[in-house]
Amino acid sequence: MSQTTNERKAKVAIIGSGNIGTDLMIKVMRLSKSLEMGAFVGIDPESDGLKRAERLGVPITAGGIDGLVALPNFADIAIVFDATSAGAHKHHDAVLQAHGKQVIDLTPAAIGPYVVPPINGVANLDATNVNMVTCGGQATIPMVAAVNSVAKVHYGEIVASIASKSAGPGTRANIDEFTETTSRAIETVGGATRGKAIIVLNPAEPPLIMRDTVYCLCDDADTAAIEASVEAMVAEVQAYVPGYRLKQKVQFERLGANDPLFIPEMDQAFTGLKVTIFLEVEGAAHYLPAYAGNLDIMTSAALKTAEKIAASRGWSQVAS
Repeated sequence: MSQTTNERKAKVAIIGSGNIGTDLMIKVMRLSKSLEMGAFVGIDPESDGLKRAERLGVPITAGGIDGLVALPNFADIAIVFDATSAGAHKHHDAVLQAHGKQVIDLTPAAIGPYVVPPINGVANLDATNVNMVTCGGQATIPMVAAVNSVAKVHYGEIVASIASKSAGPGTRANIDEFTETTSRAIETVGGATRGKAIIVLNPAEPPLIMRDTVYCLCDDADTAAIEASVEAMVAEVQAYVPGYRLKQKVQFERLGANDPLFIPEMDQAFTGLKVTIFLEVEGAAHYLPAYAGNLDIMTSAALKTAEKIAASRGWSQVAS
């Protein structure tokens, strides 16, 4: 690809110098044809992320949101990613909105609409704050939506298991918000009538790769059609997360009136089809090792969303 003098990239800032923010920074620098780093923001001047950014020539500040606003090139920044915590994001968003910045939220704060790229990736391009749900949500909600496109999902439950070493302080501070935000997004984006989310931080050594289990209780339907829908959705996610894959074939179980399954969260017995999907997410190892697929799917989704927003608003003009 060649660039002409008329071509430019949208400048972005990342708040949060932990695992997620650092991985995202490296993705922007290595992979994006329409975005470039304008600033990397943290609160600990000794963090590995800030030191790495400085070595890479990215403008940095350890002054948090106030430090970002004070940077000489702040006016040039079009998009700000927040990879801190749900609590901190509320303040960050208020400051950034006052300055007219586009915000992409990688915390479970959920101030703006949820975005899962293969489902509604172009539906909220005009929103000034978009929320990337959670790593577990990005991995599993596409599967709920795939099943729901064939047969109405009445209950969707996901279990995300990640290596303890891939969960930094920000992730650990967001555990409660993770379950609440993911559960809501299973409903609003995935299409389930009721959603439930569970996260497991696995301390096993050596660290285990991210695994996700998706349970859907839906109307009875053609199992071949559901399997085809799931496989098509897997391919869509693989387009931006190559390490995303089915661990085994989709499992089906029919529940009849003689053996219904009681769902406490819905206070009712369910009959119909139970669909079980087992996923594995291997990371691209841009920052942490490949077992940290939870980082990879979150930052990859955020990058893809930022590129779509930039293109829709004419902030980047990069010819192929």
